[in-house]
Amino acid sequence: MTDVTDRVIAVVSRSGIKVGIVQVFCVGSTAAVGAIEFEPGLRRDLPEMLDRLIPPSRDYGHEQAWHDGNGHSHLQATLLGPSLSVPVADGRPALGTWQQIVHMECDVRPRRRTVIVTVIGE
Repeated sequence: MTDVTDRVIAVVSRSGIKVGIVQVFCVGSTAAVGAIEFEPGLRRDLPEMLDRLIPPSRDYGHEQAWHDGNGHSHLQATLLGPSLSVPVADGRPALGTWQQIVHMECDVRPRRRTVIVTVIGE
């Protein structure tokens, strides 16, 4: 899990948009984007919860087709979603004090990802 909040804030600032929406999208079928308090407890809790809900298993159809050990990774990423929309107010993402934008890699091995940030507004 990687905190991308500062990078998103920088993109919004450079855009000159004062009021609108910032869309954050991760390219990749085993990655997700979300908002969470980026602190050690939740950084541990979220992956553990996902593994309880959608545990690693060789029984998934994806595993039977590809045998790559990451069928659960695709399902976890789909559950979380690849994108997040955040209002922009006064030229900044309207996030709560304890709310950060995070990229989450659900795959069983490290990946290089592209996160696309689009700002729309005026």
